Amino acid sequence: MGVITGTTKLLGVIGYPVEHSLSPIMHNAALTSLSRNVGQRLDYIYVALSVGPADLATALAGFAAIGLRGFNVTIPHKQAILPLLDQVSAIAQAVGAVNTVWRTEQGWSGTNTDVQGFLAPLQGQRDWQQTTALVLGSGGAARAVIAGCAQLGCKAIRVVGRDLQKLKYFQQSWNPALSGISSRTAGPGTAFLKNLHIHTWTDLPALLPQADLLVNTTPVGMHPQVNQSPLSGHDVEQLPTQAIVYDLIYTPSPTYLLKQGRARGLTTINGLEMLVQQGAAALEIWLNQPAPMDVMRQAAQEYLAS
Repeated sequence: MGVITGTTKLLGVIGYPVEHSLSPIMHNAALTSLSRNVGQRLDYIYVALSVGPADLATALAGFAAIGLRGFNVTIPHKQAILPLLDQVSAIAQAVGAVNTVWRTEQGWSGTNTDVQGFLAPLQGQRDWQQTTALVLGSGGAARAVIAGCAQLGCKAIRVVGRDLQKLKYFQQSWNPALSGISSRTAGPGTAFLKNLHIHTWTDLPALLPQADLLVNTTPVGMHPQVNQSPLSGHDVEQLPTQAIVYDLIYTPSPTYLLKQGRARGLTTINGLEMLVQQGAAALEIWLNQPAPMDVMRQAAQEYLAS
């Protein structure tokens, strides 16, 4: 990374908590690599910005005032930020969540690159047409996962949460969000709605034996809850032997859930590749040039191993 001066432009990630984020590691590595490749320094720096839920609107006004160029969005702001933006892409409207924001002459614009990030490590794994996806949680990250599972063609997408009323609202919210959006515009379309089912946590024991893909979108297992898992040891034993356990959390690596899956002999995926893929897509938006994905992945992996 070069010297930070008065001309250095600011990029970042907002969340609460956000101190654990690997995004500054991989984005600053990418900026350094791009500078070397073009022989001219890209005068940017990427930082983590802790923003509490009550401060989101104030933070956006502050970002505009100081000239922040763009930022990623993580828990718990992916849905809450939507009404605060001036423009929202079709895919972000379809998913109902934003993870990438940039400044334009018209104001703040937002999109969602989480869907392509989520799909990247699953492509080519199997024929998804006859599979069942079991999604734990119903927040902004879950919406990207569900859109991704719809694009894979899963025959059933089952969402598990703790509050039945919130789950009903979650299911109903897809209908207007997806109206008129086809798969050609990166939205999953409305056909998948018949395959989307909601369940409370009490249904989990009956659902686990059906799951070909289990995705954790909750923060359980994230720092500081590193010794916790959304599933008990008995729950994991109920998963079929061909199941893939996918935890969107990338630090710690592996999470306790993935340790449980590995002990059972299941295929496991952590959130690192999703982080890299969605981050590279965001950087391309901000800089209007291809991002060095290999550099970003290596920087994140080396940091986790250190």
